[in-house]
Amino acid sequence: MKAVALTRYLPIDDPQSLIDVELPKPEIGAHDLLVRVEAVSVNPVDTKVRSPKPQVEPQPRVLGYDAAGTVEAVGVEVTGFKPGDGVYYAGDITRAGSNAQYQAVDARVVAHRPRRLDAAGAAALPLTAITAWELLFQRMPYNCEHGGEGKSLLVIAGAGGVGSIAIQLARRAGFTVIATASRPETQAWCRAMGAQHVIDHREPLTPQLSALGFAQIDAAINLAATEQYWDELGELLAPQGHVGLIVEPKTPLNIGDPYKAKCIGIHWEMMFARARFQTADMAEQGRILARVAALIDEGALRGIQREALSPINAANVREAHRRLESGSTIGKLVVSGW
Repeated sequence: MKAVALTRYLPIDDPQSLIDVELPKPEIGAHDLLVRVEAVSVNPVDTKVRSPKPQVEPQPRVLGYDAAGTVEAVGVEVTGFKPGDGVYYAGDITRAGSNAQYQAVDARVVAHRPRRLDAAGAAALPLTAITAWELLFQRMPYNCEHGGEGKSLLVIAGAGGVGSIAIQLARRAGFTVIATASRPETQAWCRAMGAQHVIDHREPLTPQLSALGFAQIDAAINLAATEQYWDELGELLAPQGHVGLIVEPKTPLNIGDPYKAKCIGIHWEMMFARARFQTADMAEQGRILARVAALIDEGALRGIQREALSPINAANVREAHRRLESGSTIGKLVVSGW
């Protein structure tokens, strides 16, 4: 089968950073699906894993942590899926990724893809939707239906992939959503996703929020540099508020006052944790994706794909990595078709 892989960890401008290879079709385990991959999307985790490092892989390593495709075969312990089903998923960071014509993936982290979206639109959703859902409704203590009513939520980096779906989920739960974005096009995107207010994260947040009438906020999710906004969020968050994080800090964080004084909940989200550690509730990710698909099909959520490249090959996946590393992408970038 065709695949895009690496053997060395190189800057994305190096043509050898991602290469076209031929690999055997994967074998599946008892809990697996064999999926014929039709579209993939690129996330910051792809660029982080691929980033320059000294080691060399003895065999080609396939990255890719978002996919949509069609089930080709099912493992003996699998229920709920059959060959021919259209599916979508984010997979497992410890296994071979989705940048290949066929992928073996644990059925427990897979769901039937939304009927209203094509493969490219579906591939844009899994990692971001699971991250946003788990962070807001499982790590942080908010109910997905009405848990945000009467509360304010600040979404830092609202125009990215996770921000794009988090804004929508938060609005649906009843939050007043303030997103951050720094360019006219990203500000417009955040409003299109449902944010009632948009402020500039390149400027101090407190005076901008004050001008909007927010002396404090009930909750925040920081989807950008954790340490950059840490001190200001500590002052902005209301007593017994909550902050959600997804980016490893580059410097130590002071988790004492004002966080301690206010009893502010600090919540980390890593969507690969369930699959990586084979947690007892691993199938919850499949259930989240099934719920998201239903909401898409009901028209309660919208897709977040904004750009697409075709076909899936090393040149286009490198270009997708390059655009993502530039920091200028909006929503999700998808690569589709072989």
